[in-house]
Amino acid sequence: MERNTIKLGLNALRKLYGENMTLSPQDACKMNREICSLAPIVPVLVVHDITTARPLAEALVTGGLPALEVTLRTPAALDAIRAMSEVPGGVVGAGTLVTPADVKAAKAAGARFGVSPGATDSLIKACEDEGLPLLAGAATATEAMKMLEKGYDLLKFFPAEASGGTAALKAIGAPLPQITFCPTGGITPQNAAEYLGLSNVICVGGSWVAPADLVAAGDWAAIEYLAQTASLIGKT
Repeated sequence: MERNTIKLGLNALRKLYGENMTLSPQDACKMNREICSLAPIVPVLVVHDITTARPLAEALVTGGLPALEVTLRTPAALDAIRAMSEVPGGVVGAGTLVTPADVKAAKAAGARFGVSPGATDSLIKACEDEGLPLLAGAATATEAMKMLEKGYDLLKFFPAEASGGTAALKAIGAPLPQITFCPTGGITPQNAAEYLGLSNVICVGGSWVAPADLVAAGDWAAIEYLAQTASLIGKT
C-alpha cells in the first residue's frame, strides 16, 4: 500500500470524526491496519534522553520504518512522542498503555496510535473516547476471542516468544482466522521473517533497530542502516 494513500485514509477518518473523535473498534482496527501496513517492522523504542528523540526518529523513518512505538517506560517518553511527531513521514504511537491516564497523556502528546500489553475495559473505553486507535495485547485464544467479541480483529501478540512463538500463532490462527496480529516480545532479525510468513501476521514489533549503544553514541547512520535492512525482511 502506498504511503500517501495511507495518509489520506487516516486523514479522512480524522476529518470525518474530528481530532477528538470517538472511535468504533472497527475504525480503530482500520486505522491501525493502515499503520501496520507501512512497513514489516514497527520499532519499539525506549527513549531515555529527549535530545535523541528527533534524530532517532529521522534515522528510522529515512531507513524505511515510519511507524514508531514509543513506550511509556521513561520520564522522557511523552516529550519524545512530541518531538518525534514533528518528523515528516513518521507515524508515532505510544506503547505500554496501562491506564486511562496513560491514554489521555499519550493523545495530548501527539500519539497517533496506542499499544498495550493487555486490555481492560477501562483502557479500551479511554482509547475509544480519546480517538486513539488501540492495538491491544493478547497472548491466548481466550484473550483474543474477548477482544474479537468487542469488535477488535487486529491485536498485538505479546509476549510473542514467551507465549509460544510462531507455533502458538499458527495454532490460534486455525480456529480464529479472522484475527490478525502484530507479534512483539522476543522478535529478532533471526526470527522476524518466520513470523511475517504467517497468514495472520501483518507486521512485527522489534527493538533491535535502535540498540541502546548506538542511540547513546548518536550513530544515526548505523541505525538508518539497521532500519533499511529491517524494512526488507519478508520481502525477498
